[in-house]
Amino acid sequence: MIRRVFPDSAATTIADSYAQPLGRRSDQCSSAPWVGLCMVSSIDGSTVVGGKSSELSSTNDMAVLHGLRSIADVILVGAGTVRGEGYGPPRTPSQRVGVITGSGNVDTTLPLFTCGAGFIVTTDSTKVADGVDVIRAGGECVDLSAVVGRLREMHPSPNFVQAEGGATLNGALLDADLIDEINLTTSPLCVGGSGPRITTGAADHTTRYELAQMVIDDQTFVFSRWLRKR
Repeated sequence: MIRRVFPDSAATTIADSYAQPLGRRSDQCSSAPWVGLCMVSSIDGSTVVGGKSSELSSTNDMAVLHGLRSIADVILVGAGTVRGEGYGPPRTPSQRVGVITGSGNVDTTLPLFTCGAGFIVTTDSTKVADGVDVIRAGGECVDLSAVVGRLREMHPSPNFVQAEGGATLNGALLDADLIDEINLTTSPLCVGGSGPRITTGAADHTTRYELAQMVIDDQTFVFSRWLRKR
């Protein structure tokens, strides 16, 4: 059983609870895409067990991830996460997957790229393999604000962009104040270890979000949606 406990109490489904983004930038007089972050975390704050998020996940958590993916126009994900989680071609037609790399160390022979969905996001000077779409922005580091503003080079209408980690990418997005909503699954586990938080490497700051929805299932996984207060 899945029950919404905020903003009201009612039986619900994952599909209904994640049927659409929490908003759009056009509501705020901006043409930039709406960016959502989707992550799972243990009670004690780790996003991985043994280097992978799957040990924290569940059937309902995967339904959240795939539900949000199904409505995303573009997915942004770090190269390490692509390697560790085994990203393949997206299920959604016309969806593009941007793989962020500072080093250019990405295997562009993977099906993610050979199917035409994957593209590379990197700096102005990083060498990448020929034959793959690339957005270049930034000198020493990738300029994510510029990247988000240029996603129409890869998709005709990138209205909703989903970021899927890892923690360093999330931290850079937070530093740039690009995350409009956070979709966080809290797994009912404490896992110890030295796994990363949801964000790593961001500067100290206070960026305010407001709880928009909270759902709990019969395994006591908690599914919360947080909206950026602008």
